[in-house]
Amino acid sequence: MLLTLAGGSLFFPGLFALCTWALRRSRPEWTNFDCVMISTRLVSSVQAVLATGSGIVIMRSCSDVINGRHWLAREYVWFLIPYMIYDSYAMYLCEWYRTRDQNQDQSTTFRNFLSQNRLMITHHAVILFVLVPVAQRLRGDLGDFFIGCIFTAELSTPFVSLGRILIQLKQQHSLLYKVNGILTLATFLSCRILLFPFMYWSYGQQQGLSLLQVPFNIPFYCNVANAFLIAPQIYWFSLLCRKAARLFDTPQAKKGG
Repeated sequence: MLLTLAGGSLFFPGLFALCTWALRRSRPEWTNFDCVMISTRLVSSVQAVLATGSGIVIMRSCSDVINGRHWLAREYVWFLIPYMIYDSYAMYLCEWYRTRDQNQDQSTTFRNFLSQNRLMITHHAVILFVLVPVAQRLRGDLGDFFIGCIFTAELSTPFVSLGRILIQLKQQHSLLYKVNGILTLATFLSCRILLFPFMYWSYGQQQGLSLLQVPFNIPFYCNVANAFLIAPQIYWFSLLCRKAARLFDTPQAKKGG
């Protein structure tokens, strides 16, 4: 546990510093904000790939969705804790670089940061103070398969990150941005929303229950927890859909004008 925590504490900030240094050296015309923002997205994408890979390994190893065990289900959570702390700081650093030419004091910048990122900060806090204790202590030795499923929700993150990088580089009208938008919607829908019916279905297959019977045959708190987890995902997916609609409506609007 301590070794994994230490590894994550060194890996993510170190990768961020390396990416920022490399971008400043290779792209001297970019601003500090550009380099920091892109580095943050790159580190998020690396974490997402590691989490998704871990999740797939865990799921494939647990033929029994209740009692199946894999060491990554616990160890990767310890690796994830430093990332959540690092990522909160990296988001604030992006805001600081973005606004530092506006003569704002740090307290104003911090308040604006909290206001503009309250949902993401809440998301990080819930993971750290709710999901981590559940994953590491409260569930006992049960449910590694479902922890693996939750890890695979990160599959959409590299596509979300690439989209934001392309916007930062003013490439939002390129074909790559549109293709990436489609992949973002597809991976977000499958791995962050349809993931929950899939977990219910997997449990039902093992217990001989239909998908509709599962919610009535598991503890009530499991349904409540899943509802809290899926609610922000549905909200973020609706935002992605609105953005995609505006993107693909633009040529039509120009044509009509």
